[in-house]
Amino acid sequence: MITLKSPREIEGMRKSGALLAAVHIGLRDLIKPGISAMAIENFTNDYIISHGGIPSEKGFEGYKYATCVAVNDEVAHATPRQSVILKNGDLVKVDMTISLNGYQSDSCWSYAVGEVSPKIQKLMDVTKKALYLGIDQAVIGNRLGDIGYAIQHYTEDENGYGDVRELVGHGIQPTMHEDPDVLPYGEPHKGLRLKEGMTITIEPMINEGTWQIVAKEVADPNDSWEYYVTADGGWSCQYEHTLAITKNGPKILTSQDPIGDAKYL
Repeated sequence: MITLKSPREIEGMRKSGALLAAVHIGLRDLIKPGISAMAIENFTNDYIISHGGIPSEKGFEGYKYATCVAVNDEVAHATPRQSVILKNGDLVKVDMTISLNGYQSDSCWSYAVGEVSPKIQKLMDVTKKALYLGIDQAVIGNRLGDIGYAIQHYTEDENGYGDVRELVGHGIQPTMHEDPDVLPYGEPHKGLRLKEGMTITIEPMINEGTWQIVAKEVADPNDSWEYYVTADGGWSCQYEHTLAITKNGPKILTSQDPIGDAKYL
């Protein structure tokens, strides 16, 4: 069921999103060559709890962590592992959902570890722009297909990347995953019509090569969790925001950049 949120609820989600954004801003200084994926988890978990929030991913379908930390060809849902040590040139994606006073927010961000190659920097730039092209379409009266088409056309048709199909954005609040599914691909003027008060995530996952992904099990006898990697070994990038559909346009609730995101705030 899709629920339309009141201004009060959206304000609560904005405060939750501000806490989440603060975590991502803190990770900019933490993420560097030589740290482990588990160090990202520990920082994130401690920051959320110390500021009155709850890591929503913990306990979800048996998941044990506050974050998903995916590196290079890992696409999504990868667990933070002590054995994964970041190297110069790596690309790491950190995804988290938090609850603050009962309000949810969800955002993934990609980080260059040290200095990445020009081809990986381009992948990051294209993926981030695709996110904002999707957000541009999140206006009252448009349809979900308008969001998906904007992302797919830019990433696949214009840049030759693979736009992951199996993993998609979603509605959010009161739980971390609500209706509707927000596909990062589609046809314009097709799908559910957007209404004022809807709160959704847009989260393109863009691969260097094929859009196809395969499941892989965590190499831990005490953990049966599955995550995803690209089918061809190419690297993958992801950016995600939580936003609200309002009469004044899409409003990003997880912004890290008040200047760059000014038209969405």
